[in-house]
Amino acid sequence: MTVHLKIDPVEPDEKTLAEAVKILRGGGVVAFPTETFYGLGADARQEAAVERIFRLKGRNVQNPISVIVDNDRVAIFLVEDMSAAAQILMQKFWPGPLTMLFCASPSVLPRLTGGTGKIGIRVSSHTVARMLAEGLAGPLTATSANLSGERECSTAEEVIRAFGESLDAVIDGGKTTGGLGSTILDVTVSPPLVRREGVISRTDIIDALSGIPSR
Repeated sequence: MTVHLKIDPVEPDEKTLAEAVKILRGGGVVAFPTETFYGLGADARQEAAVERIFRLKGRNVQNPISVIVDNDRVAIFLVEDMSAAAQILMQKFWPGPLTMLFCASPSVLPRLTGGTGKIGIRVSSHTVARMLAEGLAGPLTATSANLSGERECSTAEEVIRAFGESLDAVIDGGKTTGGLGSTILDVTVSPPLVRREGVISRTDIIDALSGIPSR
């Protein structure tokens, strides 16, 4: 049975967050609000929990799942290399809706990379999402809370209609902004390549990296 957790998206109650983190640590799947849409969260270090995300969404196993971390220091442990360009973009756009693709370190579950060897990472600007990752003390899956091929969800009610009682918990933080998703940028190549243009525009990225030579 799904636990329904109502929370203030700006000043979240610590007890409610702690309850959600306990569920995540126990291998559960929790829907939570982000700065764009609702996401499906699981402890990205637990293989069974990650596999469950794929089953719940009906997601192709070749499609990677990105993660949210609470700060760039955590990201360092998930990647093989961090270029100067990536560090500049972190300073400019994190926390925020920029997912960067890095070469994954051996500690990253292969399923998260979808066989690409690359892991998508961002620091969310949504307080609830970031604090969940902080409480977990590790990466939190950040795939959108929708069935594969269906539209993203901007409210907890939409999430519940999509998944019924199959999730362990739904954190209701009110309506999210919706619109565009996070921008996905591959920083394993030089210059970095926009894989999906979202909230942060290609022009914003080019401007941020002006003066950085290609290699």
